[in-house]
Amino acid sequence: MTTPKRILTTPSPSTSPPSPPKQWHVHLTLDLIMTVLCRSILHPFIAWIIVLCLRAQATPYDHPAFLIASGYATLLTIIDIAFMISDRIAFGADRTVDLGEEVIVITGGASGLGRLVAQIYGLRGVSVAVLDVADEEDVRLRGWEEVGGVEYYQCDIGVRGEVERAARRIEEDLGTPTVLVNCAAARINGQPLLSLSAETFQKTIQTNLLAVVHTCQVFLPQMLSTENGGTIVNVSSVLGQLCAAGLADYSASKAGLSALHRTLEAELRVSGNGDKVKTVLVESGQISTPLFKFIKTPSSFFAPVLEPSRVAQEIVSMIDQGRSGVIRLPTFAMLANWYAVLPAGLQRIGRYLSGIDLAVPAESAQTDQPGQENLRVEKK
Repeated sequence: MTTPKRILTTPSPSTSPPSPPKQWHVHLTLDLIMTVLCRSILHPFIAWIIVLCLRAQATPYDHPAFLIASGYATLLTIIDIAFMISDRIAFGADRTVDLGEEVIVITGGASGLGRLVAQIYGLRGVSVAVLDVADEEDVRLRGWEEVGGVEYYQCDIGVRGEVERAARRIEEDLGTPTVLVNCAAARINGQPLLSLSAETFQKTIQTNLLAVVHTCQVFLPQMLSTENGGTIVNVSSVLGQLCAAGLADYSASKAGLSALHRTLEAELRVSGNGDKVKTVLVESGQISTPLFKFIKTPSSFFAPVLEPSRVAQEIVSMIDQGRSGVIRLPTFAMLANWYAVLPAGLQRIGRYLSGIDLAVPAESAQTDQPGQENLRVEKK
């Protein structure tokens, strides 16, 4: 392995002309509506304010308006408490996080979502190790400025030996890793199954799934050896459940990654280490990164393209709080599990109305982009 290099994280100003402003209705999405509702009439605190306002007006306790408002506020409070109890039963107590003692390893951190997570922690003074297949020259040519505390290790995480060598160097340079964020992924091929070569399919599985096996098996024992444990974040995709046409290799790898994560979570719990090592699974929709550049969202209302910063903030929040859980964004991703229990006919109608199977353009089969053949970029 080469010696670690400082990762560069702030892009230089672009000289490209600004994009035309979006129409106002583009910003009206199901996510926006649900956010407004959850922070207003569906929030217990707001509901109890209404009750207090009624009492301030000397509304009698037996008045229908007071009874309805009180009952509604009580119902929301019970639901909120029930979810908190459910999370505690499912994921146990939160892990105590001391950012001054944490060493964070991020795969695929030279671009996209992984880069943002690395940038956030680097600017906060946390020790961060970025693993990526890109060489130092490619990183330098992107014109990023250096951020202290973040080290770059050129590493193909699909190769077990390289992961083990990188792990030894990280422990020597930064200390024992306590947080692992698996963001790396192979680029999207966007080809029908019959057009995919066995080598291409195998490469996607190796990068998106087998590489996570390598990193978990290498870094998890180090986390278990520390007094305060650690956190493992695996960035999967809602497409692991919805399985759009033209994404056979990607969907198969993400379905396997979600299954691997849940199995790891179960094994930690059974072994008594569930409170020591927390696990976070990210099953998101389409993220605005180079990985999905040529794919058009089926519906900007129901399935808006996510900004990487939004997903990064959710990941950082879970790590900082020492919590286990599942991050599903946008709103439709939270309904993916319900899709699986619908009758087959309704599932087919839903797929037709959503346009999910037309999201990958037919011309994407030409796809090989210059210089991208072996590039593993941030995942979705």
